[in-house]
Amino acid sequence: MRPLTEQEIRTAFVNCTKGEAKRLHVPRDLAERPWDDLDFLGWRDPQAPGRAYLVAAWDGRPVGVQLRSSDAGSWQTRRSMCSMCVTTHTGGVSLLVAPRSGKAGQQGNSVGAYMCSDLACSLYVRGKKDAGIGARLHESLTLEEKIRRTVANLSAFIAKVTE
Repeated sequence: MRPLTEQEIRTAFVNCTKGEAKRLHVPRDLAERPWDDLDFLGWRDPQAPGRAYLVAAWDGRPVGVQLRSSDAGSWQTRRSMCSMCVTTHTGGVSLLVAPRSGKAGQQGNSVGAYMCSDLACSLYVRGKKDAGIGARLHESLTLEEKIRRTVANLSAFIAKVTE
């Protein structure tokens, strides 16, 4: 992924108002992010742990999606799998829900997916971040194929948000 500026990030959001995009907390460490290893930029709002955001290149432009997660519950102590990168975590996967864009979102429609709670899917796939013993299933896929699968899963999620 190419490095993004704060302004590019704020204008990329498709499922929130311009005012909400202007007020959201963009990470201050954008220059230090490992952009070459990222398939998307994802982060949690430090002032509102139930909010998360992701920005990905989609159809040649950055597209941002605002996400919400439910409160932590006892189910989070079980081993769960991220539907984007296929990494398993104990307590490290959250159901993240995105309001759909446009009229559907205004009517309250949303799309959800189980994702790595820290939104570091790209780093887990590449082995740059460790999710613990047994987190990566043994697969015969190459690294490039795993990356393509993660990008395809993310693209399908964004398509559901924007349709």
